[in-house]
Amino acid sequence: QVQLVESGGGLVQAGGSLRLSCAASGLNFSIYYMGWSRQAAGKEREFVATISWSGGTTIYADSVKGRFTVSRDNAKNTVYLQMNGLKPDDTAVYYCGARRTAWTSDTADYWGQGTQVTVSS
Repeated sequence: QVQLVESGGGLVQAGGSLRLSCAASGLNFSIYYMGWSRQAAGKEREFVATISWSGGTTIYADSVKGRFTVSRDNAKNTVYLQMNGLKPDDTAVYYCGARRTAWTSDTADYWGQGTQVTVSS
């Protein structure tokens, strides 16, 4: 079975940093585009970032561009999201996703359970 497990969420002050991790199992990790989406309370889930099979291509939502960095370690079957300059608007549940082709919207084939990120003022 495919399993994606997020970790690293928590409470941070505005302007701070946080690093999320997603450990994948049950799939050939290196042939999947990996990425992240998020959902704030009362709002629709939105695309955050994605990264290609070997990490050569990354795509970011305009709202996080320049502040967030997505990366992957295929030897560890893990994808990361480094979040810098956090804002209260970044508060959301962050989900890790996997898809065999490129994706820039909420269209992953598999999703994790999510990890809560809360940014205080």
